[in-house]
Amino acid sequence: MVERLLGLAAVVLAIVIAGLALFWQPEMPERALPRAPLVAGGDFTLQSAGGPVSLADYRGKLVLLYFGYTYCPDICPTSLAATAEGLKQLTPEEQAAVAMIFVSVDPKRDTPERLKEYVAFFHPAIVGVTGSAEVIAEVARRYGVIYAEQKVETAGGGYVVDHSSDTFIIAPDGAVVAKIAHATPPDQVAHAIRKYLNQP
Repeated sequence: MVERLLGLAAVVLAIVIAGLALFWQPEMPERALPRAPLVAGGDFTLQSAGGPVSLADYRGKLVLLYFGYTYCPDICPTSLAATAEGLKQLTPEEQAAVAMIFVSVDPKRDTPERLKEYVAFFHPAIVGVTGSAEVIAEVARRYGVIYAEQKVETAGGGYVVDHSSDTFIIAPDGAVVAKIAHATPPDQVAHAIRKYLNQP
């Protein structure tokens, strides 16, 4: 119980830090990908607390795809907080047309239940998923995501995971069309989402 409370306190603190950081971010618009995509992307099936989740389940919606992990001390909370605030700027109709998937790059520690609890702090539209180390590596490779464990000096011999921090924008047909850079302010996140929602 104490460990769970400490974990929740850490998440709340990270969210507060991320919220403060949002006020000092430079303009960083989304980067459109060329017609011949830089990443292969494609469908995948991973596990959430509610069961299997496939990218194909969201065909017809605009999907935001982010790779991170729940023990991330700064990058993930900042990105998720900015994206969540951007989603909140959308109309209810626009929000209904958007989904977000958070893929853990730390399958050793991130259980589906922990992911569900973590993403709920940011926005109800975010679904946390994980899988075996091999499956995560294969999906990450197709999306051009790089990550690696780095040991840190702690009493428990812990580790952090260095990882790519862009958010992928996936069109309703399943194609990767753009990336939103880390630390993009919420109003620009909302602008990027609307841009691709309104494309034919």
